[in-house]
Amino acid sequence: MWVAFILGGITVSKLLDKFIFNTKFHFNALMFSIGIILLLLSFYISSKTGKLLKRFGKEGNVPRFQTNKLIREGIYSCMRHPMHLGLMLMPFSIAFLMNSISYMLIIVPVTAILMFVLIKTIEEPEAIKKFGDEYIKYMKEVPMFNLSLSCLKKLFQ
Repeated sequence: MWVAFILGGITVSKLLDKFIFNTKFHFNALMFSIGIILLLLSFYISSKTGKLLKRFGKEGNVPRFQTNKLIREGIYSCMRHPMHLGLMLMPFSIAFLMNSISYMLIIVPVTAILMFVLIKTIEEPEAIKKFGDEYIKYMKEVPMFNLSLSCLKKLFQ
């Protein structure tokens, strides 16, 4: 699904840049460097949070990419969806790598809104079904996303 979002976003932004914004791709070392840093950060956050899920989110024999235990340790103590934070950085990184105004102004916000909607309409109801009242309590105590410095520090511990 992510590959489709990325390729679709690149295609749409190229067309918008050319026909609406009347711009062409010009390599910019600063923008490219920012894009690489954001891409590496996206991979790091997604990887680290995935490893936490794998390590602490399972009890017993559970299929790969599945959890059966709610994690409230580390970054999950202050943010319910840290992996999605990492994934949301990816469109930003692509916008910088492509040096594309339309990707930054149109594709990134659309992708972020779409992710938020998918989390609220699919992922959180599934978590409530799986973990019940424990997850409802967790939702009341811990925000979906938290960009406070104290919370973000937990990503790098």
